[in-house]
Amino acid sequence: MEKEIGLKLNGKIERLTNKTFKFDERIETGWFSAVYFLKTKEIAKQKRPNNEVVMQFFQKDHAVLCGTDEAIALIHTFADQSDQLEIFSLKDGDKISPFETVLTIKGPYQSFGFLEGIIDGILARRTSVATNVYQVVKAGRTSGKQKPVMFMGDRDDHYTQQAGDGYAAFIGGSTAQATHAMNEWWGRTGIGTMPHALIQLFEGDVVEAAKAYRDVYPEDELTVLVDYNNDVITDSLKVAHEFKDELKGVRLDTSGNMVDKYFLDNQHLMGSFDPRGVNPELVFALRHALDEEGFKHVKIIASGGFTEEKIRRFEKQNVPVDIYGVGRSLLDIKVGFTGDSVILDGKPQSKFGRQYNPNPRLEKVSYNA
Repeated sequence: MEKEIGLKLNGKIERLTNKTFKFDERIETGWFSAVYFLKTKEIAKQKRPNNEVVMQFFQKDHAVLCGTDEAIALIHTFADQSDQLEIFSLKDGDKISPFETVLTIKGPYQSFGFLEGIIDGILARRTSVATNVYQVVKAGRTSGKQKPVMFMGDRDDHYTQQAGDGYAAFIGGSTAQATHAMNEWWGRTGIGTMPHALIQLFEGDVVEAAKAYRDVYPEDELTVLVDYNNDVITDSLKVAHEFKDELKGVRLDTSGNMVDKYFLDNQHLMGSFDPRGVNPELVFALRHALDEEGFKHVKIIASGGFTEEKIRRFEKQNVPVDIYGVGRSLLDIKVGFTGDSVILDGKPQSKFGRQYNPNPRLEKVSYNA
């Protein structure tokens, strides 16, 4: 599409624009729309060409809204005579309630109706991710101190979703994203240190891998992955003694089906808890070992299978995690949106039970072509 649109809300708050999004041009042809929407568009053009409808969008949970900027840009890019449509919307990041109207579009059905399902999908995915992240971030401050949350969802879904998911995670409160693509929509860059593959290249020698990392990226804060050998305390102390104040953090990513060597060597500690994966007892033991050796400044980053529930459990026990890395659980699509045409030619007309639901929080969206 050649049209460039800069969206603003009441002329004050800049929104993400269609310049931000890389829409597939086949949307214009209806390629991604349910066929019954396409047929209805054609019938409306031929049989009811002068219609004017109001379509409203809602969902059924308490959630953190995201995807409105993307949906509005979609409408302005692909709807026929989009500059004649009247759009009201909440903003990305708004807290929303069950059945609250978050977006309305007024105009001829044949202009925009075929986009209904795509808009539902945009709002559902972005709001789900933003809400999931918000809940995880909220869980991370249960102990009274806000723990940063890194969004590490790059390996858990198709790569084409990274930009939108990263933005939604940002809206939800994530403090860092794993890839550059996840930061694309607001101009930041990805953050990360080392994977297990780097340690493998140095035959499992965590110290040598960390030296190589420091030599190539001397400006980075040195954070070392310490579970490669399934001996996080021993390897953490190795790198701590080697790098001293240079070492800023260690990351545990122990698989959920593994028991760290610390417990295998101290089996008398087991019996009252699940010793697999990154568990509270392992983190407590690591923190104690680092502190005893004079490395209180070294932060502990925990990743691998973390969910809202697991973080709440850790925080309730005051487990000394400084930063959580979370991936797969943040991508669960739990919030579904519905679009309904509820007014026809200025009069209420809708499916039974789906009447017009005005929302005084909605604000008119204008744009400059």
